[in-house]
Amino acid sequence: MNDMNHPDNSDDLQARLRALPAERLPPARVWQGIAAQLPAMPMPAPAPAAVSVLARRRRWPLRVGLGMAAALGLLMVVPTPVPQTPPPTLVQRQAEAMVAEYQQAMATLPTAQVGGEWQPALRELDSSVDHIRAALTENPRSRVLLGQLQRTYALRLELTQQAVMAAGLPS
Repeated sequence: MNDMNHPDNSDDLQARLRALPAERLPPARVWQGIAAQLPAMPMPAPAPAAVSVLARRRRWPLRVGLGMAAALGLLMVVPTPVPQTPPPTLVQRQAEAMVAEYQQAMATLPTAQVGGEWQPALRELDSSVDHIRAALTENPRSRVLLGQLQRTYALRLELTQQAVMAAGLPS
C-alpha cells in the first residue's frame, strides 16, 4: 500500500506546499552564467533614430506654416462675393411708408414745446416705436408688429395733438 494515499499524508503535503515561497529568484551568479552563454547581439545606434525624429518634429511646424500661408494667399487672390441684402418685404415697405406719413403729420403740428406733463407719455410711445421697429427688423414679415406700429404711431400723433391743443397753440 502506498503511504501517499493516506489522508494524513495528503494534508501534510498540502501544508508543506503552501509554506513554499511563491517566487524564487536564482542567485546572481546563475544570471551571469546565462548571460555568458547568450550570443552577443549588436545594439542599434540610437543617435540616427533620434536625429530623424527631431528632424521630423522640426519640419512639422514649417509644413503647417507653409500650408497656412498658401491658404491665406489663396484667400487674398480669389475674390469673394459680396453678400447681397434681400429686397425689403411688403411689411417692411409698409412700415417705411407709415414712418414717412407719421413724419409728415408731425411736421404739420407747431414746433413749440408741449407741457412737461405730456413728456413722459410721449417718451414712452417713442420708446415703444423703437422696440417695435427693432422687432420688425428681426421678423420682417410680421403683420402683427406692423399693426402695433400703426396703433402706436396713431396714439403718438393723437397725444401730440392733444398736448398742442392743451397748450393753446394753433394747430
